[in-house]
Amino acid sequence: MTSSSFTALFLVALGAGLLTRLWLAQRQIRHVAGHRAAVPIAFAASIALDAHQKAADYTVARVRLGIIDLLISAALLLGLTVGGGLQALFALSAAVFTPGTLQHGVAFIALVASVSWLVDLPLTVYRSFGLEARFGFNRLTPALFVADTLKGIVLSAVIGLPLISFVLWLMAAMGPLWWLYVWAFWLGFNLLVLLVYPTFIAPLFNKFQPLEDGPLKARIEGLMERCGFRLSGLFVMDGSKRSAHGNAYFTGFGAAKRIVFFDTLLEKLAPTEVEAVLAHELGHYHHHHLWKRLAVIGAGSLVFFGLLGHLAGQDWFFNGLGVQESGTAPTLVLFALVLPIFTFPLTPLMSMWSRRHEFQADAYAASQAPATELVSALVKLYRDNASTLTPDPLYSSVYDSHPPAAIRIARLQGAAR
Repeated sequence: MTSSSFTALFLVALGAGLLTRLWLAQRQIRHVAGHRAAVPIAFAASIALDAHQKAADYTVARVRLGIIDLLISAALLLGLTVGGGLQALFALSAAVFTPGTLQHGVAFIALVASVSWLVDLPLTVYRSFGLEARFGFNRLTPALFVADTLKGIVLSAVIGLPLISFVLWLMAAMGPLWWLYVWAFWLGFNLLVLLVYPTFIAPLFNKFQPLEDGPLKARIEGLMERCGFRLSGLFVMDGSKRSAHGNAYFTGFGAAKRIVFFDTLLEKLAPTEVEAVLAHELGHYHHHHLWKRLAVIGAGSLVFFGLLGHLAGQDWFFNGLGVQESGTAPTLVLFALVLPIFTFPLTPLMSMWSRRHEFQADAYAASQAPATELVSALVKLYRDNASTLTPDPLYSSVYDSHPPAAIRIARLQGAAR
């Protein structure tokens, strides 16, 4: 392949993906706005019209902001690649560090990451203090935003820079099969993050208090015993200091497994509803969804790292994307920037697989707790989190990791009969 033909392929893939995403976004906006006037019959008794209309407006606003984000991201990608931005950043870092050295590669990657972060920053600020605040969800203060940002920068430097340095060293030192070593290290690092995140990283941003003794804790412990599930603890997180959205999640694996509740969730749901929600989460563990996803991600990433190893020796790959020098750092940066463009067609398949897992977890929850309680909890969460009840079917099939509300509730109600 020549550099000019790869440039053309890249531009066609970027343009086709961009137009498809914009078309899907417009479908979602029209569909949600078109069903704004009336609550779906299945939810008429449990969700008021004003809550339904708030969810519609919130969804439309988020999609519109997503369109702006999409256009900015596409412009940034073009500017960095065929526009010569990466080549300029490569030269800038070469003015400080000797080209081809480990320090030069780390500096180059850090510059690219910094530019991307700065471009994304205005939308990040608006998302919290504009959109989320307009719909009553934001509780993040400017001081907390700055603190979170500084902590994120420090973490990126403390963890990210050594990580990048080691990867670049592997690429330079391990010979033709360097990509296999990098893949193994990447996979191991992700497993390590799953293990240490709950106890070492998450507490840097939120406070976690053990769930107090009482009816809720007793009910949850009873559920754990019925399901044969052991964990390291039950915790309540101060999610309310950033957002009014409610949630609960499992984190960690092995001996580090723990259940975390947002304090906002406990304010909204009854103990029986919380039990049903956790039964759903236990369903993911019962069906080994985490390990299945890790296996698929591991296998897929092995293929992609193998492709990366091949592209690292192809001049047309670098020249076709506006970079005149090959090397370890440009290889990583270009591959990370371009890969999402060519893997977008996989999005509907991954979404469909995720929805299948959600249905399996719902079925397990219905076998361990009353399905009616899970229905009640989900309806409250749809209402309080302003989740649309009427997504565009095609948009939902491409992007949504969870089944549409009407389909999910109908299936649970069938299990309750």
